[in-house]
Amino acid sequence: MIESKDIISQLEKSLSHFTADSTIQNVGIVQKNNDGVIVASGLSKSMIGELVAFENDTLGVVLNLDEDNVSIILLGSGITIKEGDKVKTTGKLLSIGASEDLLGRVVNPLGLPLDGKPKIKKTKDMFIERIAAGVVEREPVNTPLKTGIKAIDAMIPIGRGQRELIIGDRGLGKTAIAIDTIINQRSTHEKSTSHAPRTKGVICVYVAIGQKQSTVAQIINRLKEENADSYTIIVAANAPDPAALQYLAPYAGAAIAEYFMEKGEDVLVVYDDLTKHAWAYRQLSLVLRRPAGREAYPGDIFYLHSRLLERAVRLNKKNGDGSITALPIIETQAGDISAYIPTNVISITDGQIFLQGDLFNIGIRPAINVGNSVSRVGGAAQSGTMKSVSGKMRLELAQYRELAAFAQFGSELDAATQKQLEKGKRMTEILKQPQYQPLPESLEVLSLWAVSNGFLDDVPVEQVQRFEKELHEYTKTHKAKVLEELSTGNKINEETTKLLKKTLEDFKKVWQVY
Repeated sequence: MIESKDIISQLEKSLSHFTADSTIQNVGIVQKNNDGVIVASGLSKSMIGELVAFENDTLGVVLNLDEDNVSIILLGSGITIKEGDKVKTTGKLLSIGASEDLLGRVVNPLGLPLDGKPKIKKTKDMFIERIAAGVVEREPVNTPLKTGIKAIDAMIPIGRGQRELIIGDRGLGKTAIAIDTIINQRSTHEKSTSHAPRTKGVICVYVAIGQKQSTVAQIINRLKEENADSYTIIVAANAPDPAALQYLAPYAGAAIAEYFMEKGEDVLVVYDDLTKHAWAYRQLSLVLRRPAGREAYPGDIFYLHSRLLERAVRLNKKNGDGSITALPIIETQAGDISAYIPTNVISITDGQIFLQGDLFNIGIRPAINVGNSVSRVGGAAQSGTMKSVSGKMRLELAQYRELAAFAQFGSELDAATQKQLEKGKRMTEILKQPQYQPLPESLEVLSLWAVSNGFLDDVPVEQVQRFEKELHEYTKTHKAKVLEELSTGNKINEETTKLLKKTLEDFKKVWQVY
């Protein structure tokens, strides 16, 4: 008679032999292929986010773990995958190969080149999904990230490590602001003057999600024309690409940014745009049969974006002193910022730049609504020079727009109100800026100081932009010392004020109204 102890030991031996054969445990069978989502049974050792491989070398990522099967999103075409095919786990979480070779390149969310150039050598595998740095590793945002756009640098400043949302309807210039900011980082890669402090060059990552290929091609060409491609990486998951790639694109961008941040670099990441990202995730979730909530989005859509944007960080010196600044873009419908996705992302970010269609249509570009736009970092992300001129500008501009709306009724206005309206008109005019023409801080400060101190009061409104352009040329040619003083980042003192005043007076003697 066999004792129970012997039976148990025999069972343990057979079970240990069975589990040691990992191929048996990790091979599954495809049950269903449904719109880029594969349902497979038998993958008992798979993990969420794990890479799996199909017989035709197509890769997928596990996104759902159910009781009897798993759901896998495909990272390529799944046309040839059919019921009964085998699928096996790889034991690896999805990652992207990162290295300095990525600079100046266009890649997909898997790190494969899309620009026809040679394969990218990888130095390190970066996990696409990763827990953000903790509070102890961070330090407060206190270093400016200059956009070169007067209205933003003066009133809605962005700091390195911040998350600033760009929000507005389609076609109002959201992408233009992001591209101008990338172009403006060119100055951080150039040699500084003897007066200006040298700062680390900002590396830029532009993530295109669900956009037309022609639009992405235009952006690439523009960056090349402006010599901004050498420090920029483009991660593209275009409109024809599978929803799975569009879903993974911003995480891939964040992973690449983290590679450079760990080396002590400052990185700017643009997510263009997270509305299309949410659409891609909704599409996947509906196919995965996850319960739909508000506006048919799944319940974890907030977590989807929060875990992405939380990876923007300013690390302290102990952890390398690197930073990731995030500029997510959200597209609204008819200016409705109270919709589900806009309110989600507004609550996650450290402020928003709100673009308004009415302002765009009357020629105010960038069409920034000063009342709804805010930076929760504020003056901490401004140099002393910019603080000296931007102080009351935001309040004055908001007051002017309220007064202008009231003045349309045609009632008689007192002299003080008329003066405020006239100054507001010139301030609005000086804040207009053509696309792809970011300015160095010294010229921004020069323009803002001139309008704040009444030097444009006698300049006709329609001539303000010509006055500004010619003032910049005159100062660069004849008064270079002023620009050197304004480039130091120090607060404007009495001596600099005298120089500025002399510069404006001398210029106005030679400038003529046409």
